[in-house]
Amino acid sequence: MPGCAQAIMRDSLPTRAIHMSIEQLAEIARAMVAPGKGIIAIDESSGTCKKRFDGVGIECSEENRRAYRELLLTAPNANQYLSGAILYDETIRQSTKAGVPFAKYMLDNGMIPGIKVDKGTVPLAGFPGELVTEGLDGLRDRLKEYYKLGARFAKWRAVITIGDETPSGTCIEANCHALARYAALCQEQGLVPMVEPEVLMDGDHDIEACYEVTEVVLRSLFDALYNNNVMLEGTILKASMVVPGKDCAEQASVEEVAESTLMCLKSAVPAILPGIVFLSGGQSDDAATAHLDAMNRMGPNPWPLSFSYGRAMQQAALKLWAADMTGNYAKAQATVFERAKANGLAALGEWEG
Repeated sequence: MPGCAQAIMRDSLPTRAIHMSIEQLAEIARAMVAPGKGIIAIDESSGTCKKRFDGVGIECSEENRRAYRELLLTAPNANQYLSGAILYDETIRQSTKAGVPFAKYMLDNGMIPGIKVDKGTVPLAGFPGELVTEGLDGLRDRLKEYYKLGARFAKWRAVITIGDETPSGTCIEANCHALARYAALCQEQGLVPMVEPEVLMDGDHDIEACYEVTEVVLRSLFDALYNNNVMLEGTILKASMVVPGKDCAEQASVEEVAESTLMCLKSAVPAILPGIVFLSGGQSDDAATAHLDAMNRMGPNPWPLSFSYGRAMQQAALKLWAADMTGNYAKAQATVFERAKANGLAALGEWEG
């Protein structure tokens, strides 16, 4: 993988990103879901980071955020199981304490730098309780800058809420259209788009309701991608799993979640897609790993199925680090490695629990 990541950087830099071929984009996309590897999401905004730091009693200073992200990115041997990381605008401009830019450190160690580019969600006017993601204004120029900073893929998250009257067709269409426009701009500028239409776990809906909504959302998304001339060979889907709402009285077994998620994906996602990575979406660390493992044991599947976890990769390490930022540093990094290894094995259907 180090050779692949370095080749991606070396082959692409001499030319303008806009001239990157679909073959190069497809190569990056395939490397993102290489066998037994997945992506760590460390793209929390400063506001979200503050909430997490507050929860464990750490001051949310820029230096603490930098130090924490260095802990995650430089965890020894974690790159055996991590193909890349999604960074935040602040993070892609930061460096290790030795002065090596994070993007360069990643590429030198076989990991592909990614960047979150959406501007977050706002209420969808006329549709109470529903959200739409913003960030298309000025995106082309931002993507050019991120490419120069070392990013080779990007991420945009849409949020879909299940309720008595939601989601509306308008909400689904608006978010999928934005995802498709973002994806087209990414490919124009030489970045692989990761499209994330997250169906939230919030609520008391059952697994059947989640299945129905997820299928509709995915069908709408791929229609929009097609209509915007997005090349699926150079695109990655970041999907939520088909699970009951967290307040549902009847929770589902690991096998039920795996079967429902696979059935839904097979009904709506084209086989030409290079791969699918899952978000943890509020699941416990072990549940997110167990569900991924079960899906891969049910294979072979039309696409590689891997992970792009945030909290499910970070939370245990953050708590350790917060307890003793110097004394527990190595222990926290070892926890990152263990979580990466567990999920890397789950991406092969070889996790033993």
